[in-house]
Amino acid sequence: MTHRIETDADTDAETDADTDAETDADTDAETHADTDAATAHAWTALGGAPDLLEKVSYVPAGGVLPARLPVRELARATVGACSLAAAELAARRSGGAVPAVRVAEAAVATAFISERYLRIDGRKPTNFAPLSGFWRAADGWVRTHANYPHHRARLLAALGIVDEGDEDVLVKRLAEELAARPAKWIQETVYEAGGLAVAVAPPPETTTGAAAEPTTGPTTGPTTGPTTGTAAGPTTETVIPLPGSALIESRHVGAAAPRPLPPAPLPASGVRVLDLTRVIAGPVATRTLALLGADVLRIDSPHLPEDPDAHADTGFGKRSTRLDLADPRDRQTFEELLGRADVVVTGYRPGALDRFGLAPDALLERRPGLVVAQVSAWGWSGPWAGRRGFDSLVQAACGIAALEATPDGHPGVLPAQALDHGTGYLLAAGVLRSLAERHESGGGRHLRFSLTATASWLMHGIGVTPAPGDTPRGDTYDAAPWLTERPAPYGRLRYARPPLGHAAAPRDWAHPPTLWGTDAPVWLSCT
Repeated sequence: MTHRIETDADTDAETDADTDAETDADTDAETHADTDAATAHAWTALGGAPDLLEKVSYVPAGGVLPARLPVRELARATVGACSLAAAELAARRSGGAVPAVRVAEAAVATAFISERYLRIDGRKPTNFAPLSGFWRAADGWVRTHANYPHHRARLLAALGIVDEGDEDVLVKRLAEELAARPAKWIQETVYEAGGLAVAVAPPPETTTGAAAEPTTGPTTGPTTGPTTGTAAGPTTETVIPLPGSALIESRHVGAAAPRPLPPAPLPASGVRVLDLTRVIAGPVATRTLALLGADVLRIDSPHLPEDPDAHADTGFGKRSTRLDLADPRDRQTFEELLGRADVVVTGYRPGALDRFGLAPDALLERRPGLVVAQVSAWGWSGPWAGRRGFDSLVQAACGIAALEATPDGHPGVLPAQALDHGTGYLLAAGVLRSLAERHESGGGRHLRFSLTATASWLMHGIGVTPAPGDTPRGDTYDAAPWLTERPAPYGRLRYARPPLGHAAAPRDWAHPPTLWGTDAPVWLSCT
């Protein structure tokens, strides 16, 4: 459900394959969203009109996103809701009826693991560094995240390990150090040093039920691939408090005049989006808005480089620039961009950008009628809210890793970074719905999303009763029709096509990713 952001919180500071894919899909039975509880839940949380749910249908595919938890249902629901929001905004702009939305589960599954399908001149990027993964602790398991150089350095420093440049030696040393220490001690010590490690929590007492039986196999050392079974974490003290029933938090701000958008070829044409997000969830959201016609300008600090491979996956359709908001000249440039922006999306820890005047209320005061959408890892209140986090860490800390563990007790993972991708499509849907509402009623909007809220929904809010037309999970699907290639500044890219099922949505992005941080900090249009 949608939850209004509380007042006191406000004051705290992935061609030619198109035709073949659709022809094959036409032969399958369809699932309609009015019979799909997860889609109805997501659409209601977004504030959408219930009668529009009949517009959404799904083309099933077998073997997609197999897991004990209902990952398949979450994935198609988030993309279905985002597709419906795009169709609704397009109808508001044209004055016509909301068109039907038809989402292919195979496209959704492929897009949810877009980072794994990415190839750059034939090279397969490394999604997790050698020091990222599950490790045995003295009393259980921990999960580390050391993909970024600064997080890697802090992890090693916290444990007194000298980095001599030999990765194999470091893996051995890290395993030895972690095995000798309690999981919670590791978690807190690494956190205090600014690194990333969490104790693997036991499974929650109740969940929404089991799905298909995934594949199993032996595991050794730090691992990041999908596994199955049941595992016990160290103690219940490590379990983070999950949000309640609020999948999305929202509020209407101010009484700015309506901002009607003129008819346009794409739902978000002419919409200007400032993208202050990193990694997956936020960039997936803004990549989706760019697909739908928005002018998306990503802004990063010159002191915090992004992984080029990650940007090659999520930078489609966008431009990328660097601004140091602590520098007066760059700050002035940002203010000029803000003065003509329609949407600001941020993906940093709560309060991390406030010192630059980027708290939601401060933004809305300077730019009435703005849509401000935020995404964080651990939510917006409580002792974990201010911590750094990633999808893999949230899975470990909230009990998902234990639920998806192997029979021998090794923690497992979801078949995709589904918290990231699912939250990203929800965020894009929230922005699209806000633009549709602002089109008629005016005012600004403040939206908040978190990986933990999506995790809570996955574990406790999605039923797994098969809807009419569902395909048995044991079958397999072919991802090839949902992949394509094109040249880009990074090299020749193979990547996942967009999964949106809105008929007017493009089959691909207008342009490939530009090189990170190399675009001018200006809007494309002068209107």
